[in-house]
Amino acid sequence: MTAGDDRRDEGENGTVVVTRTRAKTKRPNMYRVLILNDDYTPMEFVVHVLERFFQKTREEATRIMLHVHHHGVGECGVYTYEVAETKVTQVMDFARKHQHPLQCVMEKK
Repeated sequence: MTAGDDRRDEGENGTVVVTRTRAKTKRPNMYRVLILNDDYTPMEFVVHVLERFFQKTREEATRIMLHVHHHGVGECGVYTYEVAETKVTQVMDFARKHQHPLQCVMEKK
């Protein structure tokens, strides 16, 4: 029997009991997208990346950029695997295109 099937059991006195099973869906694993500090990428470029790829406001992007600058790493957002992977690739390609060594990684939450 597969999930979602009806199951019929005959009870006492000829009564029929119908039990319906439901498939439980598991929440997908989530991944944190992180930007790593380096000594070469301009702060304004990091702010631009956060606004463009993570839809952060100027204030949010500046706060995250300063956190990266002072602590070495900052969280850009939390996404499903596919979305996180896409964002990391977009940021890395954009940084490379503009000749910055900015690093963006993902880690399981």
